[in-house]
Amino acid sequence: MEPLMSRRSFFTRASLAGAAWLTPLSQMLTRAAQPDERNAAQSVILLWLGGGPSQLETFDPHPGTTIGGDSRAVDTNVRGIQFSDGYPLLAEQMDSLAVLRSVLSREGDHERGTYTVKTGHRPDPTVVHPSIGAICTHELGVGRTEIPRHISILPGAWPARGGFFGDQYDAFRTGDPLQRVPDVTSRVTSERDLQRQRDLDVVEAAFARRRRVRAEATLHQATMNQARTMMSSEQLQAFDVSRESARLRTSYGNTPFGRGCLAARRLIEVGARCVEVTLSGWDTHVDNHEGHRTQSAILDPAFSALIRDLKDRDLLRRTVVVCAGEFGRTPTINRLGGRDHWPSGFSVVLAGGGLRGGVALGATDPDGRREPTDPIGIGDIHATILSAVGIDPSRVMNTPIGRTYRFSEGTPIRRLIAGA
Repeated sequence: MEPLMSRRSFFTRASLAGAAWLTPLSQMLTRAAQPDERNAAQSVILLWLGGGPSQLETFDPHPGTTIGGDSRAVDTNVRGIQFSDGYPLLAEQMDSLAVLRSVLSREGDHERGTYTVKTGHRPDPTVVHPSIGAICTHELGVGRTEIPRHISILPGAWPARGGFFGDQYDAFRTGDPLQRVPDVTSRVTSERDLQRQRDLDVVEAAFARRRRVRAEATLHQATMNQARTMMSSEQLQAFDVSRESARLRTSYGNTPFGRGCLAARRLIEVGARCVEVTLSGWDTHVDNHEGHRTQSAILDPAFSALIRDLKDRDLLRRTVVVCAGEFGRTPTINRLGGRDHWPSGFSVVLAGGGLRGGVALGATDPDGRREPTDPIGIGDIHATILSAVGIDPSRVMNTPIGRTYRFSEGTPIRRLIAGA
């Protein structure tokens, strides 16, 4: 976790990492209208399982087999579909979930795998692709949102990036919602703060004389104005989960991740386009089963409460929830009781946004020898998410140096699209 920023560094970061919330440039680049609530979701919540969770101890158990080890399964509320027994609460939400059990990636390294799953593209030394959250922030309307629209809560080593859209589309990073958002409250009296702003305006006006083009190109003044707007906005209360009832907070679990999931729900209510909440600790090369027992005790209540909460508030239909890590774990158990990196058949869970629930697509080999049946590519998952939020995944964008890229090289998974 990064140390708290100084007040000065807050403004610096706001201009470079997440200030696309309301700048005039951002408004020109985004759609003029909000998405049609009848036909498209408006937000994405990404539950990022940093380190690579085992599919066998989460959403694709094979109990009683060699590859299953000591894992056990629990029935879900959809006949014929089971989860690992660490997820009894989420099992009761299966009718709202789509479990993709045959996901394939070509990247078995943590950083490269993270990049691939978050952007839908493999790493390329000549370009940095925008993450799914950056695309949503770039393409979907600003509305009346006064706080960052792309947010990473409890960010890991590689939070979502803006890529060739620019650093202003990077995720705004913050920590445990139990703590206040850093550097949005002045450390001096309101009178002194106002005088500082007036003094700064004098300096900036003097600089801008005869340097108008240079001053406008930096977007410094616009960034400062929007940062000030954010600091005084009532929408900052969306980060404050203490405003929710004790009963609801308890249902998410008394953990930073659980509070992050609750904050994610609050943030999309005020217009955030993508909120990424990270639960690290899934790199179980040693003692895999015990590691997953610890992790499931955090993930199960938080994920299940999020789905239930979104449904209760009629938000699930306009929110796509994604639960994923950079890859899965090997079918074989190593000498240390762990599982190693495995990009050749792992699980990703989708929910909401009008996507079909109660389905499990693809299957992995119980013996761990053959490739999964009905394989699903990372690009196909991205194309499905983008379609759900009303963005054409085949749209071609130009990078600043004139190269063309599609938002996604995959195709939407038709079995998840209602009416397809």
